Amino acid sequence: MSLITRRRLITGLGYTALAGTAGGLAVSPAFRDLVLKGGETLSYNTHRLVGRDALVREYSEAEMSPDFRTNGSTAGSTDEWLAGRDNGFANWQLGVSGLVAQPAQFSLDALRSMPARTQITRHDCVEGWSAIGKWTGVPLSEVLERVQPKPNANYVVFRCADRMGLSLYYESIDMVDAYHPQTILAYGMNDQTLPVGHGAPIRLRVERQLGYKNAKYIMQIELVESLDGIAGGKGGYWEDRGYEWYAGI
Repeated sequence: MSLITRRRLITGLGYTALAGTAGGLAVSPAFRDLVLKGGETLSYNTHRLVGRDALVREYSEAEMSPDFRTNGSTAGSTDEWLAGRDNGFANWQLGVSGLVAQPAQFSLDALRSMPARTQITRHDCVEGWSAIGKWTGVPLSEVLERVQPKPNANYVVFRCADRMGLSLYYESIDMVDAYHPQTILAYGMNDQTLPVGHGAPIRLRVERQLGYKNAKYIMQIELVESLDGIAGGKGGYWEDRGYEWYAGI
């Protein structure tokens, strides 16, 4: 098993200092964006340098946090999600489409029947808090193998049922993180069914990135060549509002 402590490595390379400079000084928006983009590029390149399959630290059950607050929304809001919640998600379906050879719909039972992974990892929120929890789900790679991504598929877009203002939440990752061993579609948390507040029926766990990348209430997955033309074109709800697309830690 290859383990890396990404926060220490990136801090050692100066990323934290760089980001802190941008946040602590009165600078022009253009300079701020340039600095933050440089930090994002450094974070992305650092992760690729240490290895595509390098794993984040996994913890013991004794180290799990007694309380794990919800991040972002606490429930979905679309009619489809609400109807699913009311019947225990018995008829819920995850649609996978876009640049795939075999578009498909997967029930919750179908996802649970696939090979599963359980991991105890730390969730780091952009707001400054962290918590350690136990997640169980199907590796995203297992789902992708069943739909057969086309060669020009560069990104995986997650379309969600929670609404932020007038917009539905969405996120995206590249194919490297999509096939990472610790990237899972989690349907269980702390040995229980995934709670509604944490994203039921499934949420993304992409452990090498900050909490806002871990999309909840996922309803559709789409493989695309480019993020241009999707919502604000930056690859995610918060990214369209200035957050980094690659939120590596």
